[in-house]
Amino acid sequence: MNFLNKTILITGASKGIGKSIALKFANLQASRLILISRDKKKLEELKTEIESDFQTEVIVYNLDLSDVKAINECAKECKLNKINIDIIINNAGIMKDSVIRFVTTELIKETFDVNVFGSIYITQAFTYSMLKNRSGSIINLSSIIGTKGNKGQSIYSSSKSAIIGFTKSLSKELASLNIRVNAVAPGFIDTDMTKNLTPEVLEKTLNSVGMKRIGKPEDVANCVAFLASDLSEYITGQVIEIDGGLII
Repeated sequence: MNFLNKTILITGASKGIGKSIALKFANLQASRLILISRDKKKLEELKTEIESDFQTEVIVYNLDLSDVKAINECAKECKLNKINIDIIINNAGIMKDSVIRFVTTELIKETFDVNVFGSIYITQAFTYSMLKNRSGSIINLSSIIGTKGNKGQSIYSSSKSAIIGFTKSLSKELASLNIRVNAVAPGFIDTDMTKNLTPEVLEKTLNSVGMKRIGKPEDVANCVAFLASDLSEYITGQVIEIDGGLII
């Protein structure tokens, strides 16, 4: 499995799962990575790391995914530079917990702007070459919380459930064009989102994971690479849970 002559766009690429996905594709000989994040410094550091260790060209864009105008301008620039996107990974996301009584309109808007609308805007803007070439793969990051739910996370959960609906409907829309659309739903993964858990919550969570370990970002990256590759060329509209046997 390799990605020679492939250009891959990854959002939320500066850290955590997004960074691991970028490194995975570089290791699999991707020709070009388009990395998007709000953290310009970390993006530049990752670009330097990848271009030093691999034969992969890296282009970075410091973008806020709630800014549809900026996304469209970025896509226009890529198109003018004859950059054809073969694979889109909608990874960027935020998670802020709150019981429903204390949920604010600001929290709802911020969560859906990044987790849902950002994925839609990116997909809409960057599928121009996929539609023309009648080929491509789109992979959206949902969450086990989006498939199973969890108390205190109704807003995050609903945003990740929306990604599943987006994935399934878009897969039907694009299947006849040989463009595959799938989602992955990570469980308890060792990222910044989980680092602030109390020892009690950590122990309780680990006890509910069948494999008795925290997932690694690489576990998610491996599945994403599979879904992006020709090994999954007859798979579309699916949601793959990556949770080590987590029971919620």
